[in-house]
Amino acid sequence: MDIPSVIKEKILITGSKGLIGQSLKDRLYTLGFEFKGIDSAYPSNHLEFGDIHDIELLRNLASECTGIVHLAGVSRVIAGEKDPSLCWDSNVEATQKILEVAKNSPSNPWVIYASSREVYGQQDKLPVKEDAALLPLNIYARSKVAAEKLVLDYRNKGLQTAIVRFSNVYGSIYDHPDRVIPAFCNVAAFGGTIRIDGGHNIFDFTYIDDVISGVIKVIDKLRNGSFDLPAFHLTSGQGTTLLQAAELAKSVSKKPIEFIHAPSRSFDVSTFYGDPTLTSSLLGWKTKVTIQEGIEKLVKDFKDIVLPHDEYIHSLAR
Repeated sequence: MDIPSVIKEKILITGSKGLIGQSLKDRLYTLGFEFKGIDSAYPSNHLEFGDIHDIELLRNLASECTGIVHLAGVSRVIAGEKDPSLCWDSNVEATQKILEVAKNSPSNPWVIYASSREVYGQQDKLPVKEDAALLPLNIYARSKVAAEKLVLDYRNKGLQTAIVRFSNVYGSIYDHPDRVIPAFCNVAAFGGTIRIDGGHNIFDFTYIDDVISGVIKVIDKLRNGSFDLPAFHLTSGQGTTLLQAAELAKSVSKKPIEFIHAPSRSFDVSTFYGDPTLTSSLLGWKTKVTIQEGIEKLVKDFKDIVLPHDEYIHSLAR
């Protein structure tokens, strides 16, 4: 256990319905934390329904909490390309509101900001270190760079903050069904065709349990007074091509699988894996679940779904 249990503290999680938000709530509960969640993706009658632009709601929630893990916002490159204004509004303007609320809250909460490996763009030197130049290629990445700058600006104003950079987090059947690893694993569980957009593209896939362990360690640092933390990579340091990932999914499937190869998307980074050395040194953290193990687990989880997979996909779309 990373943090002692029986803790009389409450943490606010924005984006509490997402992959990372749901898993973080589970881990915090296990560790004895109390938490509040807010996410506009919930039905309006849900206890955690709320909009991160609602200043009054944010003030009320922050006043009860000693920390905020800010996960909410547009979380996908393709979503940013479809609606750049919404992406900027959700990822930059709303982040500033949260930081301002935290700075002025009587509870003086620390803030963890969830950023992305997209801030680096396409790097020549791999694995990428945290101090590499930020070279965003798309609106989503530019919004993350701008939000990171806000986080550091508010740190200079006295707010205790931290930045974590995620990379292709996966591991839940309830993730977006068209994300790469869930899509591959869903097909592997039930048979069908895997579409590979740029099989040569290389990414650093990180299993959700490992990512949550890293976030907990950052929380521990902030709870113990750390102020000038660097941006942390929660990455494995291992690159996997999309073709390799598809082949791993196929290798654990007992169903007929076909591949369709398509070109890369023009707005995507094609190669990334991050150097986790600094994170390991300062947090004592490293990934434990390999990409092969993670894919095997996720394929099994899809097979164990009570609903047939077609009904499951339709249920996500509703």
